[in-house]
Amino acid sequence: MNPLDFSGVLSRSDLLLKGVWLTAQISLAAMAFALVIGVLAAVMTLAGSKLLRWPVMAYVEVIRNTPFIVQVFLIYFGLPALGLRLDPITAAILAMSIYGGAYTSEIIRAGIQSINKGQIEAGRALGMSPLTIFRYVVLKPALSSVFPSLVAQFILLLLSSSVVSAISVPELTGTGNDIQGLTLRNMEIYLVIAVIYVALVAVLKGGMTVLERVLFPFKFLRR
Repeated sequence: MNPLDFSGVLSRSDLLLKGVWLTAQISLAAMAFALVIGVLAAVMTLAGSKLLRWPVMAYVEVIRNTPFIVQVFLIYFGLPALGLRLDPITAAILAMSIYGGAYTSEIIRAGIQSINKGQIEAGRALGMSPLTIFRYVVLKPALSSVFPSLVAQFILLLLSSSVVSAISVPELTGTGNDIQGLTLRNMEIYLVIAVIYVALVAVLKGGMTVLERVLFPFKFLRR
């Protein structure tokens, strides 16, 4: 058996860096959109109107009970049948946003439901507007309480970006597959990719820790 030889992989490090950069871009974009979708879906789920609640609940159930790769294929290969053709990167971001939004909505919904109703009543008694109450009395404390769960979901979303290589997106896994085809060094390239993903997750965790301290400093003052 041939010993491990990383020379062919490392000589193409520029391609890997481009794949890492694209992975970071599509993942961060999808996280931002998923958070927006999650907040809107959570609010609609908790709304009194069934016309708002049922479609969102159906969306969440469909996304959570179908494979992510099937969702990617539906968007990239299915939408052209309806007259909407997306490039691979746009399709990847859309699929990841919809996928992440369904899971994020459930996390945020749980956070909103954990808010004591007495706090809302206190905000009303102080003359705060409904929008101000929602932003500062409901949403911000809710996000603070579920922030670790959101980070875990964003990590899964980052790792799920590897699936979009199936529609020829040249992110990290897609680039790695191309390098494997050129070098025929299976073990080496996928070991390198695994290490890079571990590093990306570590960077994401570190960034989210800093963000948490900036957005919710009161959590750390109590410690």
